Amino acid sequence: MNWQELETFLVLAEELHFGRTADRLHVSRARVSQMTQALERRIGGPLFERTSRRVALTPLGRQLREDLGPHCHGILEAVAKASNTARGTGEVLRVGFSSPLASERVMTVVEAFRASHPRCEVQIREVHLSDRYSALRRGELDLQVIELPVDEPDLTVGPVLVRDRTMLAVSASHRLAGRTSISIEDLGGENLRLIDGLPGYFQARHMPDRTPAGRPIHHSTTTKYWQELLALVAAGEGVTIAAAQGTRYYPRPNLVYVPFHDVGPFEYALIWRTASVSAKALAFARVAVEKHASRPESLDQQAHMSAGAVARDRW
Repeated sequence: MNWQELETFLVLAEELHFGRTADRLHVSRARVSQMTQALERRIGGPLFERTSRRVALTPLGRQLREDLGPHCHGILEAVAKASNTARGTGEVLRVGFSSPLASERVMTVVEAFRASHPRCEVQIREVHLSDRYSALRRGELDLQVIELPVDEPDLTVGPVLVRDRTMLAVSASHRLAGRTSISIEDLGGENLRLIDGLPGYFQARHMPDRTPAGRPIHHSTTTKYWQELLALVAAGEGVTIAAAQGTRYYPRPNLVYVPFHDVGPFEYALIWRTASVSAKALAFARVAVEKHASRPESLDQQAHMSAGAVARDRW
């Protein structure tokens, strides 16, 4: 069996697009088509339905993807583990985080990971919201814990480790500052300030441009840094969406955090590069799952409540 044929099939089954598949595999579209046709001849039936508008898996293709996927990932993990062993014991695992609460959860997992992998050094690094994936893609990080959603074809979303209540940050003199809770409808007519560089799908999930009733919400993207954005909000130059941890880690005398009563929590999950995940990274993810399962989810919110704050699974 040709491993390239199987790899091409799995990527095409995920992308359902010959051009994107070719880009991920660093080959031509013709090569993707050639590999796919060779595998279909080997199997004895069509794996994809192709038209000028779309590519879709056939029932036979879906069966092969479901049966082949676990074995393929097992092979990749075995190769990664062998590669780690061959490089010796001086291993370093680099983990990124995008928020203070995520960093606390990372350090909890690091402590447990070090107990079971004492020869692996763990380094942590902050990831800026305006540049969410570059360090991971450049290989400067092995894993990171970041806000969902993450919808990137080359990245895998692992377990959710943190959930944190969604708030609106406003100046102390703002019309909503005295409210005990608010609705997304209350954002109608507001100037919603955003961090520059956020993906469109992320903004669509957390920063709507209209209320449920259709009232416009103006967006402003003028800064790449969170502290600058909070300074503008505190000065009365707009409002911003924030997680409840802001009441604990980013308090200001002229800034108020008001909870939403009709918006779900922010979720923070582990992510990694699909094509080059290491055995040590997968081991860290397993420890993270075990630690998360042993900790009641409500503790995330309890921590903020005590501090004055009124938290696809493709793993």
